[in-house]
Amino acid sequence: MRSMTVRLEDELDERLGNLARETGRTKSYYAKLALQEFLDEQEDYVLGIAALERREPTISLEALEKELDLAR
Repeated sequence: MRSMTVRLEDELDERLGNLARETGRTKSYYAKLALQEFLDEQEDYVLGIAALERREPTISLEALEKELDLAR
């Protein structure tokens, strides 16, 4: 496992510290959780935008459903 340093504004650090104290978890736990959730939400979107910018071939949802025999 690797570590990294993150600089937080005082208010954000205080909120994170309060949450950690109140729940008995570490600030690290919540930072990892927040990063994981952010990546889960953004990865597909950002990778999709990158593919569009590279002008990779696309396929419509209808064509994909037909190709996979999922047509309704």
